[in-house]
Amino acid sequence: MSIYSGPIVDAHHHFWEPSLGRNPWLLPHARIPFRYGDYESIKKDYLPPQYRADAEEFNIVGTVTMETEWDPLDPVGEIIHLEGVQRRYGLPHAAVAHAMLRDHNVEPVLEELASHKIVRAVRNKPGHASSPQQARASPSLLTDKQWRHGFALLSRYGLGFELQVPWWHLHEALELTRLHPDILVTINHAGLPADRTKTGLAGWASALRSLAAEPQVNIKISGIGLAGVPWNAANNRVIVEQVMAIFGPSHIMFASNFPVDGLTGSFADIYGGYLEITKDWSDDEQSAAFIGNAARHYSLDVSTRTDADSA
Repeated sequence: MSIYSGPIVDAHHHFWEPSLGRNPWLLPHARIPFRYGDYESIKKDYLPPQYRADAEEFNIVGTVTMETEWDPLDPVGEIIHLEGVQRRYGLPHAAVAHAMLRDHNVEPVLEELASHKIVRAVRNKPGHASSPQQARASPSLLTDKQWRHGFALLSRYGLGFELQVPWWHLHEALELTRLHPDILVTINHAGLPADRTKTGLAGWASALRSLAAEPQVNIKISGIGLAGVPWNAANNRVIVEQVMAIFGPSHIMFASNFPVDGLTGSFADIYGGYLEITKDWSDDEQSAAFIGNAARHYSLDVSTRTDADSA
């Protein structure tokens, strides 16, 4: 057992060009409530050259880019844009698209998204209450009949689903995953464990356990920074170790969430922290979490690829 030094698939990051004006929240005048606070510094183009510079210390052999809240009226446009990025730079190797699952006309969108080889899954954030207490009175769209109909259509087009909600809404996803065991579900950002109090961590871990029992559910260890707190292994060890204990080595994937998590630390801070936290894991556990699970989950051929091959 030692610090992992092998190849890595970054299972969740973003490429965007705010200069195109297609991301409303990244426009110069936009100011939305943001979990890391002021996000002005990331309102700039972030493409493979910037990503490679950030990740230069690591052997990144595969990347999965996540939808970026592009113009919701043009979800396929974001994928066409990403395909252009891929042609220019060789990255990303796969993409998660966006579709409004509650839209009565979502099926043609899903059909078209699925026709693009780069697309593996869809993310549509279902909204959330601001606390576990408020969640009881304000359920998310995970409970909405029309939204669930759209979710069910993912199976028809062979698309997975990326679930991003705070942990106090995860119980709403449990029935959905049981009704649709053929749809791969991936929890984003470890269920957003921002509350690191004893009570908060207990509630978060309990919510994760309920979904971890479903074999088609996976989880990304990403986006676990804290507002105003520099990213380091000491702050985040409890999160990584709990996720590993709950989901086991075959259902977890590490990811950078860059450039968003650049608000909490450098790429080296984050991936260096992952490497430090996992140095006592077995070789097989490390390999699964850093490359194997994501390569399998997103159908990536990374057996011989290096990042230099994609440049």
